[in-house]
Amino acid sequence: MTSTTVIKTAQTYARDLGERVIWTFLVAAGGVALAAGPGDMFSASLLETVGTAGIAAVGSLLKGLFAKVVGEKNSASTASGV
Repeated sequence: MTSTTVIKTAQTYARDLGERVIWTFLVAAGGVALAAGPGDMFSASLLETVGTAGIAAVGSLLKGLFAKVVGEKNSASTASGV
């Protein structure tokens, strides 16, 4: 393994991780807004919290399936080369 390979691998990992963090934040925020409603976002009940987790999980699944169509065939990332 050369230093170029290590750098390329680290850059790929950083891009993939950054994308996943951003998408998880967006899906979770959307899940809270849908499950609890925008006015009650900060006082969600147990069922609303579980609903939020389910919405976030489904959103992540759909994003991964979408990434397979637009990105690399063997990756759940929409970033090119990941």
